[in-house]
Amino acid sequence: MDKIPSFQKDHNKLMPGLYMSVSKNGIATFDLRFKRPNEGDYIGQGALHSIEHMLATILRNGEQKESIVYFGPMGCRTGFYLLTQDLSYNEVLGMLKKAFADSLLLEEVPGAKKEECGNYLEHDLAGAKKECAAYLALLNTINDRGE
Repeated sequence: MDKIPSFQKDHNKLMPGLYMSVSKNGIATFDLRFKRPNEGDYIGQGALHSIEHMLATILRNGEQKESIVYFGPMGCRTGFYLLTQDLSYNEVLGMLKKAFADSLLLEEVPGAKKEECGNYLEHDLAGAKKECAAYLALLNTINDRGE
């Protein structure tokens, strides 16, 4: 079998950041890397689950909601994948800065009731906000690519 693109990257060299890893047929895959791989510092499971709910809700209700294909966690717990349609890197960067700022204003995790979630007991709003604040600070250091 062919090795998929994300497994072709040397994870020993990956640093936290925002990367557009694949763009095909107008669909772009963004790697929202919160943590450096294989360093022992991972997003806690409850926080990861809560960030998934928070950002998926915010992005799918935002100005570019029609361009959001998917938002979800990496199994390694170092970040998230965002798939978009017909958005540039700069558009996604701006959208994410706003979405992560909005996430810090949430007073509860969206969709976290028993009837809404398959693992409703495993959420951590405080942990999620801490991770989101740290990632927003990182995003704010990234300049537009001039695209």
